[in-house]
Amino acid sequence: MAIGKLYIGRKVRELRQQNKATQARFAESIGISVSYLNQIENNQRPVSAAVLLALAERYRIDLADLSGGEDDRLLSALSEALADPMFQAWTPTLKDMKMVVQNAPGIAHALIACHQAYRHNSEQIASLDQSLGQGTALAENTPYEEVRDYFHFVDNYVHELDLQAEKLATRLGIGEVDLNAALTGFLEEAHDIRVIRAARGDDMIRHYDADARVLSLNPYLPAQTRAFQIAMKIAQVEAGAAIDAIAGAVGFRTAEAREICTIGLQNYFAGALVLPYRRFMDAARELRHDLDLLTARFGASLEQVCHRLSTLQRPGMKGVPVFFAKIDRAGNIIKRHSAAKLQFARFGSACPLWKVHQAFEMPGRIVRQLAETPDGVRYLSVALQVSKGGRGFRQSQQQYALALGCEVSYAENFVYADDMDLGNRAAFDPIGISCRICERQNCPSRAMPPVKSRIVVDHENRDILPYRLV
Repeated sequence: MAIGKLYIGRKVRELRQQNKATQARFAESIGISVSYLNQIENNQRPVSAAVLLALAERYRIDLADLSGGEDDRLLSALSEALADPMFQAWTPTLKDMKMVVQNAPGIAHALIACHQAYRHNSEQIASLDQSLGQGTALAENTPYEEVRDYFHFVDNYVHELDLQAEKLATRLGIGEVDLNAALTGFLEEAHDIRVIRAARGDDMIRHYDADARVLSLNPYLPAQTRAFQIAMKIAQVEAGAAIDAIAGAVGFRTAEAREICTIGLQNYFAGALVLPYRRFMDAARELRHDLDLLTARFGASLEQVCHRLSTLQRPGMKGVPVFFAKIDRAGNIIKRHSAAKLQFARFGSACPLWKVHQAFEMPGRIVRQLAETPDGVRYLSVALQVSKGGRGFRQSQQQYALALGCEVSYAENFVYADDMDLGNRAAFDPIGISCRICERQNCPSRAMPPVKSRIVVDHENRDILPYRLV
């Protein structure tokens, strides 16, 4: 793909500082003047293709690492926050917001946190919550939201844990031998922990008896879930110190958030162990992201495979930039991450025109869609329904829809795009991110007006909507 204008002054400055170089020495190393470097670092001029190539050659970095993925996520979150009517007296331009994101990301994060606190207070006041009057507690994000944002802004990739898990996976031959046997054998041989099937088959998934050194698993777990739960225990005993250090360094405000993050990092290690980075990325390319074949090759679940595809963000070895979401029947986004330009709304449900919702109507089938967002970016999206829960007639089952996709420029890497008319713009359905921030004028599926638009009601005429947006 062609390289557009890139204003990456902060990243260039960080690279120079990491190498302990003055502006003069750094500019000389990549063959530009000091004044040009100074303009780049202050985002007064974009970097040219020649400078990008010089940076890649001289400092051995991947050009993809200098792209705007991190900035795109932060810009999306900032734009959504500033779309709130509380900011209507001053509406920043896209250029203004980009300048803040590129030059002062800390201010952007602080403003997003303030907006979240404002929303929480407003929601609690509106519902007459009895917790009013408890001081600053109302102004804090929930621990879950804190952890969600942590993973979102680290690009859903934790380098230290990924490398450690991949090293262990290579040692155990993951991907070449029976997964459950390899994980069970390692726990017993390396840590003297036996894995057994529990006698009870209720809602208990796993139980660890530290005194007896026995890990009991629900006897009705699918093989993929069983393997993942064993991998979770391996994460605790093999990477516990590293996980504690990472969670402790984040600076969460509450002990609850740190504990939730610890669980998230254990899950991350388990996923990286079951689906080791290089082997999994190579298989994804070879099989052209055929989800069914990837689950069969690695003995993993569809959700594990989709989630792992969204974490392939290793510097210098990135996979195809995809978006991934897990959505319940009410439209709530349970999990979300995007390495593509598409960024999910932080508040509210997903766009009803996104065919991910149709997956609930067609269990066992892949739902495909070509979609275009209001910014003109086009995507290939696939979705499918998965069920989770206990086994047996009286056990409840939860249904979720998994969505995975990429920008159309990467669609050739997906088997699902083979017979689709990618070159026909009319084949792309218009979708938005969330009704509250979508500015499409005549959307028949709009649930609410966008927060920054004024409503005009014409009592004599009626179109698709009972009002006009101005």
